[in-house]
Amino acid sequence: MTEIETCSWPCAWPEIRLAEECQLAGHHPAWISSLADGLGHKAYLLRCVDGQEVYGVLPLVFVRGPIFGKFLVSLPYLNTGGVWASNDDVASQLIDAACDLADQLDVKYLELRHEQPVDHPKFNMVRTDKFHLRLPLPETDEELDKSFKSKLRSQVKKSGTYDSTVHFGGQELLPEFYEVFAHNMRDLGTPVFSKKLFSSILTNFDGDAELCVVRNEDKPIAGGLIVHSRGVTEVPSASSLREFNRTGANMLMYRHLLRRAIEKGSHTFDFGRSSEDAGTYKFKAQWGAKPHPATWQYYVRKGDPNEMRPDAGGKKRLVQAWQKLPVWLTKLIGPSIVRGIP
Repeated sequence: MTEIETCSWPCAWPEIRLAEECQLAGHHPAWISSLADGLGHKAYLLRCVDGQEVYGVLPLVFVRGPIFGKFLVSLPYLNTGGVWASNDDVASQLIDAACDLADQLDVKYLELRHEQPVDHPKFNMVRTDKFHLRLPLPETDEELDKSFKSKLRSQVKKSGTYDSTVHFGGQELLPEFYEVFAHNMRDLGTPVFSKKLFSSILTNFDGDAELCVVRNEDKPIAGGLIVHSRGVTEVPSASSLREFNRTGANMLMYRHLLRRAIEKGSHTFDFGRSSEDAGTYKFKAQWGAKPHPATWQYYVRKGDPNEMRPDAGGKKRLVQAWQKLPVWLTKLIGPSIVRGIP
């Protein structure tokens, strides 16, 4: 007979065989440790067990802060998470337990970042307005280059005429990456994550995560974090400086990221999540990436999850005010704010 265990992280991470609810990128122990350590939040792992056998897991992070309140999320920062289970009954038991934990912690809502919908009576809201953009990769970089349209190849070629250089590495590139990332987040009007989060990801993935930095005359002008896992290379964070847009630094960086993914033996490149009408969607689609729907499901206890969106209500004014702050100040106060946003 199965039962649900609620474990505080860190704890043993199982493998689920013949799972109907599929394993997603977020279902990786290195991600749970990275988020718990890097954001400073408590993490849980719900496990459905029968003796020594584990039939399903649900990782959760208890997100809390002084401004927005408390949330239970699988998983913050990432695009995916939620249930990984051997069958629908196990998935339902895990969600029952997650809803009970949400009640105990008195959170505003439980958010499960699924890709396929999971039926459950306590889900009272769903978001399907975003898409994952993913590109199947050929075996060689030459094959990939041949798949690009002539306009894209021309843009990539032009980006290589500005004497920019591309560098891959680990912790030693973190200061340069973070400087670019913090500038871009300020320009977008978004509080920046802490440097500690990215350091934690690099540490916990132990060689399967790396940074890419583009320099022009020794100045970092673009940077990205890439993670190689289970045959998929994903880019959780990437940025470039707007004043260097004319150099095509972002185009140059992504071309090298794609090449790197093939070198690492990946079969898929995950560009991340975008709204269908957004500029980022079009940027990713031009490389040949195809849309895959995201299905974020909620057990809302109070309030409205839409209130947390950056375009909601008075938040536009907050975004505009943030864009006027000096970057050094956003790096100082941003991490304590964004860690409390699910």
